Amino acid sequence: MKAIFLDIDGTLVSFKTHKIAESTIKAVQMAKAKGHKVFIATGRPKAIINNISAIEAYIDGFVTMNGGYCYVGTQILHKSVIPESDVKNIAAYCKKNNKATIFVNEHTIGVCAPNDLVKSIFYDHLNVPQIPEIGFDEATHKEVFQITPFITTQEEDAIRDLIPSCQPERWNPEFVDIVRKGNTKESGIKVIQDHFNIKQEDTIAIGDGGNDVSMLGYAGIGIAMGNATDEVKAHADYVTTSVDEDGIYNALKHFNLI
Repeated sequence: MKAIFLDIDGTLVSFKTHKIAESTIKAVQMAKAKGHKVFIATGRPKAIINNISAIEAYIDGFVTMNGGYCYVGTQILHKSVIPESDVKNIAAYCKKNNKATIFVNEHTIGVCAPNDLVKSIFYDHLNVPQIPEIGFDEATHKEVFQITPFITTQEEDAIRDLIPSCQPERWNPEFVDIVRKGNTKESGIKVIQDHFNIKQEDTIAIGDGGNDVSMLGYAGIGIAMGNATDEVKAHADYVTTSVDEDGIYNALKHFNLI
């Protein structure tokens, strides 16, 4: 039995069609039929995982918020809250500089100062449902698990001292996911491993973005999608075809998993 960890955007789901390819659905079904376990490993919180209904019945567990929130069914295996001081610091910075910022709570999500980037990337490119607009003050009065400010890499470097308990997980040049330090997709895989008693060498990770690098390097087999950047591909053991060219099916076939 192998444990297969799948990223969503650009791996399971096409940026062009916003759907899971028929070949991918077939591959997941075949993998399950052969006794393998299949998990999601995503930067998305549960509140906006709206695009995997075609395979959701076959998923054994979830690593979400870049490892900050992991669960199997209704059982929460791991959740990691960002300290209130860090939340207030990043909120104050983004409010002062008028930066669109998404705040993720355990069951809800809200966006402050939404702009055209939120629309073009989250609503149009990622096909995320409309996120409720909230104020920065409201955003800091709840437990926050992930913060997504729409800032550049240079601005990201500038705010690191404001969030000493956090680390950035970037997979888009226009925004960065900020989570509690120590949370990555790699750490999320380890949580799932411990729960199911899975060996590291029996893990397989497939992804395409910068936030997938940790799990590609950690898994027994790390597979990069053909549409991944060269930097991401450099951390993989194998590069498959793109999300729009049957990438997951071809990868699982290559390793005789289906």
